[in-house]
Amino acid sequence: MNVSILRGAAAISLTAAVAAVSESPFPGSRGETLDLCAREDLWSRPPRGFLDQFVRVPRDQVVAFALYTHDRGVLKLSAQFFPLKPDEPREARLELQLEGEWREVARAPILYPGWSAHFRLEPWDGTRSVPYRVRHGESAIFEGLVRADPAGKDVIVVASLNCDSNADRGDRAEIVEKLKRLDPDLLFFAGDQSYDHTEHTAGWLLWGTRLREVLKDRPVVTIPDDHDIGQGNLWGEGGIVADSPHGDSGGYFYPAEYVRMVERCQTWHLPDPWDPRPVEQGIGVYFTRLRVGGVDFAILEDRKFKSGPKGKIPQRGPRPDHILDPSYDPASVDLPGLQLLGERQLRFLDEWAQDWSGAEMKAVLSQTAFAGAVHLHGSRENRLHADLDCNGWPQSQRNAALRAIRRALACHLCGDQHLAVVVQHGIEEFRDGPFGFTAPAMVNSYYGRWWEPADGRPGARPIPNSSLPYTGDYFDGLGNRITMHAYANPAFSTGQQMRQHQRDPSAMLGDGFGIVRFDKRTGRITFECWPRYADLSKGDAAQYPGWPITIRMEDNDGRPPSGWLPPLEVAGVERPVIQVVRERDGELLYTRRVREPGFRAPVYGEGPFTLRVGRDRPDQWVAKGLSASPANARPAPLSVRLPPQ
Repeated sequence: MNVSILRGAAAISLTAAVAAVSESPFPGSRGETLDLCAREDLWSRPPRGFLDQFVRVPRDQVVAFALYTHDRGVLKLSAQFFPLKPDEPREARLELQLEGEWREVARAPILYPGWSAHFRLEPWDGTRSVPYRVRHGESAIFEGLVRADPAGKDVIVVASLNCDSNADRGDRAEIVEKLKRLDPDLLFFAGDQSYDHTEHTAGWLLWGTRLREVLKDRPVVTIPDDHDIGQGNLWGEGGIVADSPHGDSGGYFYPAEYVRMVERCQTWHLPDPWDPRPVEQGIGVYFTRLRVGGVDFAILEDRKFKSGPKGKIPQRGPRPDHILDPSYDPASVDLPGLQLLGERQLRFLDEWAQDWSGAEMKAVLSQTAFAGAVHLHGSRENRLHADLDCNGWPQSQRNAALRAIRRALACHLCGDQHLAVVVQHGIEEFRDGPFGFTAPAMVNSYYGRWWEPADGRPGARPIPNSSLPYTGDYFDGLGNRITMHAYANPAFSTGQQMRQHQRDPSAMLGDGFGIVRFDKRTGRITFECWPRYADLSKGDAAQYPGWPITIRMEDNDGRPPSGWLPPLEVAGVERPVIQVVRERDGELLYTRRVREPGFRAPVYGEGPFTLRVGRDRPDQWVAKGLSASPANARPAPLSVRLPPQ
């Protein structure tokens, strides 16, 4: 029998598929043992181990889960399948419930390796909610709901999660139940969805099936981190080949085909990348933007372009990425030519910050933190002065990224560090940069971390009324300024102790998830930090000490103003977008949407200044040579009338 089982250019014959079942889809010696639990030859051998058994599901359950986003008239949906047998069709069908009837709207090939299918529908009406279902064969169905964009809601709720450790193979019912009650408008998973390094497909399936009851009914952002692509750490260095699984020289250790599979499964459903050019080895990119309910999220890849430390900087510890000597000069590792986000993503952030179409507020999503907000690693006995795996290094590139984020008055959400913290970044001075919220690990018994200064003292200007002893202004181990607002230290001293108690509802392990509330009416942002087994009925008292924390959107630019421009009266649009440029050096200070009439734009440094105004971009009116005045001055207002839309 020679039957086509995939459509179009991807079509192969069943006989060809059967002939290839014993071959690895990943070339070279590094690919020989990858994804064994999801290989096509799975069915020709008996089960071996937990994951191998887990993926052998009844055939009416082969559609495992689905992920989607929609933005600007485009719906992208990825359906994840369990491994298929050689004689099963390699095609998925997408149906929508329209006018009370299920209608098939698209078919897509189920891609191997990875067992994923991908659907793109446009134009998509984001103002209505539409039930969907993914079908395979005669009986396998997975159902969900494509939610309408919550543009009419005043408060947009985001759940922020990461690091779903394989130290606990059980369910995640306690997290799913809480998320369903909190009902976020967006789910953000910052990375390490799979800790099964060489078995991504099975680990990814385990992650998704445990969470699918909350995944299926709302937009989801998933971005892979180091464990997802099989490495303990990742400095992608533009996609080059790494010389070891440690990756500290830069690059990807496993074959590019494996990396592309991971990124296809986890990120295809995101909006199209801003600059789709691949990096080395043909590895793709996914940095992009997603608007949900008037909040504009920039999605970054803070691993892919970053330089590896090995051989590029003086080594200050037994590992190239660990600094143990507190007397070293931080400038000695901040060398010219080192990359963090890379030039392409910095250009993206600059463009994104100036475009407020569909946006009332902005935020940045990425894998890890722009500071070393951790002191103790793995156990309370292991103090690490600085860790080059965070985005606090290279420091000059970290500052460039934070300036770009600050220009949009955006906060930053991330994971990776296991330890939940809220910090305000300092660039030139303490508290002049954006806020960052590192959410706790979902399961924190894999690798604990703690914030505990060696001198046991609070920083300068500790946070008023905080129940935590170590808040205030600090330099991290890389010399970066940070202001610690809150942290969620585990109550145990070793990973072994944490694993012994990981299912104990009363144990404070530092695990759980974050909730972020964006209030478009007031411009306020609230960070919440919930333990894995928190009792939501207790309200805020069930959160980790130090939370919730509420800031104003404007607090993401903490520079003290040197003055204010004249009041701005704009006719023709209710909430205009303004941009301020300092003329003496051409620095773009910020672009923002203003909510109140008569707004006086703050400025920084010596004038004169240029002010630009528009509906969604600052491109419809300009005034140059403006002078600033003190807050108590009453200069004549600037009257602006924008042309009809």
